[in-house]
Amino acid sequence: MEYEIKFRPSYSMLVIKLGQGETIVGESGAMTYMTPNISVRTRAREGFLGSLGLKFLGGQSFWVNDYIAVNGPGEIGFVSAPLGDIECLSLTDERGYIIRRESYVASSPSIDLDVKWEGFTKGLFGQGLFMIKAKGTGDLFINTFGAIDKHILKEGESLIVDNFHLVAFSSTCSYRIERFGGLKETILSGEGLVTRINGPGEVLLQTKSPREFVEWMWTLLEPMIKSRAR
Repeated sequence: MEYEIKFRPSYSMLVIKLGQGETIVGESGAMTYMTPNISVRTRAREGFLGSLGLKFLGGQSFWVNDYIAVNGPGEIGFVSAPLGDIECLSLTDERGYIIRRESYVASSPSIDLDVKWEGFTKGLFGQGLFMIKAKGTGDLFINTFGAIDKHILKEGESLIVDNFHLVAFSSTCSYRIERFGGLKETILSGEGLVTRINGPGEVLLQTKSPREFVEWMWTLLEPMIKSRAR
């Protein structure tokens, strides 16, 4: 399997070239185009409980699509909703990733996606109690809102990250949720809860925050909505 990420970093599209008989798994609705010799098989995610968790609590579709090249090589393109970048993460048996629930685009068939219970009132990413844990051997493609900012942490190094900017980190990292400063800072700073990630491992951030974008959009929409309601 060969891949190319085009139009980076703002309008990225993932192009996969499959050899005869090769398969790529894609998130439901992510496909933009494919050659006629690509065979599609729609299936439920592996694991009944895990699938329900992804659908209702993880924000992902219950269904995924297997794209298989038949009668020769084929090509398929994937995009995601956010205006931003797409990145390929290489997974091994020793190193998986924990990724933002809505960041999944596509993966090798050998990659297993599961929901990891965190037990926080606010989830790790500030949007529920679930996140996706990816493990196995192969390629995992994720999307971001904005460009990707990578940080490599050595043993003993830490990084404090705004939850809405955090996209993924290596499973070799440890982490915990904590308040941003004291009570005053947590309430008034605009940061609220943050995540402290401890190395060794890789941390991927997105340069734009979905929360801040929605709040900015609301400043434009609110006057229009109020004026039309009068």
